[in-house]
Amino acid sequence: MTAPPLIWQKSTFSQEQGDCVELAVTAGGAVLLRESDDPGVVLSTSPSALARFLQAIKHGAAGS
Repeated sequence: MTAPPLIWQKSTFSQEQGDCVELAVTAGGAVLLRESDDPGVVLSTSPSALARFLQAIKHGAAGS
């Protein structure tokens, strides 16, 4: 049995030149992230870990 194809999405704020982060969700619920300029490199995380990371960015706490 093969997995359904991934549907990659990018922000509506992204420009047409590329240079954006794309996101897809697997059938198992993992969140995949990739850079449009290098789509062969894919990071995998959970929805909750991504939410915590985005909250840290919004509050200036990422990387500290």
